[in-house]
Amino acid sequence: MKNNLLLQSFSKSHASKKRLFQRPLSCALVTFLSLTASGCSNAEQQLKRGQLPSPSNQVQQSTNVEIPDSSKLDKLGITDDQILIGSCSALSGPASFLGKQLTAGARCYLNYVNDKGGINQRQIKLLSLDDNYDPQKAVQCFNCLLKAKVFAGAFFVGTPTAAKHVPMAETNEMPLVGLYTGAQLLHYPFRPHVISVRASYYDETNEQVKKLWDAGKKKIAVIYQNDAFGAAVLNGVKLALIVRGSAPVALGSFARNTLDVEDSIEQVRKAQPDAVVLVGTYTPLAEILKRSDKIGWHPQFLTVSFVGTEALIKAAGKDAEGMLITQVVPSHTRDDLPAVVLYKKCLKKYFPQEAPSFASFEGFVDAMVLVEGLKDAGRDLTRAKFISAIEAMHNRDIGLGDDFRLNYGPTRHKGFDTVYFTIVHNGQAESFTNWKSLTNR
Repeated sequence: MKNNLLLQSFSKSHASKKRLFQRPLSCALVTFLSLTASGCSNAEQQLKRGQLPSPSNQVQQSTNVEIPDSSKLDKLGITDDQILIGSCSALSGPASFLGKQLTAGARCYLNYVNDKGGINQRQIKLLSLDDNYDPQKAVQCFNCLLKAKVFAGAFFVGTPTAAKHVPMAETNEMPLVGLYTGAQLLHYPFRPHVISVRASYYDETNEQVKKLWDAGKKKIAVIYQNDAFGAAVLNGVKLALIVRGSAPVALGSFARNTLDVEDSIEQVRKAQPDAVVLVGTYTPLAEILKRSDKIGWHPQFLTVSFVGTEALIKAAGKDAEGMLITQVVPSHTRDDLPAVVLYKKCLKKYFPQEAPSFASFEGFVDAMVLVEGLKDAGRDLTRAKFISAIEAMHNRDIGLGDDFRLNYGPTRHKGFDTVYFTIVHNGQAESFTNWKSLTNR
């Protein structure tokens, strides 16, 4: 029965829920803000004064926010000359590389747009707060965005935090754009206000299992972070194996925000799997790779895009060699793509100290989608018009090539389905297609 429900969730087209309110959007000036140690109140006051508060590692104050009347929701965060966008992201803690890179990439494109005059005579202002990749702080952080009356949310990181952010966005009729997670909770059931850009974890794990299976590596195990993120990817692996009449040969888990991975390695190693899908942030996954190499255990390791490719390679060093990582945006080495060329130009101008990364390029792409929606919604911006503008994007090329064309619709709020593989070779993530080479290992 459980497997049938999983299969229904995997294959079923998302049923449409009737949206109660329609809304559009416009754009404007870019300002980066981090939440101060005293919580929402200081961030709000400094926002009003146009100041940039100093960064803080966490949200320390929860604010009870009264939900506005529905009739007033559509115009929140809009003035004659700007649009206020809010972000809760992992700017500190175990996933801080991801949060910092995602928001840096987003700010690159928003700065570029603002310097060219904004969208429909408005500048985009970004209120960027830190939720520490912590579900409890995620609630507090989102309440701060509600109190600041942002027009929309964007550039959020993580599944455990998204599990808190998404219901709050739906309750408050706030559009969310560009979440750095492929969890199924973004897609099923259908969320009228959640606009995902990347392919899902089900897309990634299905490709992983399919390619491994075809290469003869059918004994597949999973070591996963024991939280909503780990569960989301684990379910994807299980579903992909179910349709092949199989199941993981072993499972191991570890607690989020720890390096206590030894037991999970032992639980899986004794099953002698051909391949192991690792699920977690880059720090514990690097620890798994190091400990596995130390004991001479070398199955084919794989992981999903969330890991933070460059951070994993740096943390694991030589032990990352041969790791397969699925990616959901084009590589930043693709100089044949106009969006990649623009991204690297903007990164050099606005963040010259930062090297290109998959995570910051994804933030750049998310910001492109946000701006496309704002532009198409027109000067008379509302949340409803913004969402309708996004839904009208069919087969749209934003400079990412034919494999990455945006395809949204009234019952489809996922921009891309495309997944491809990279392999760590000589300390770099290179495109990988030679699956026959795995059969010889």
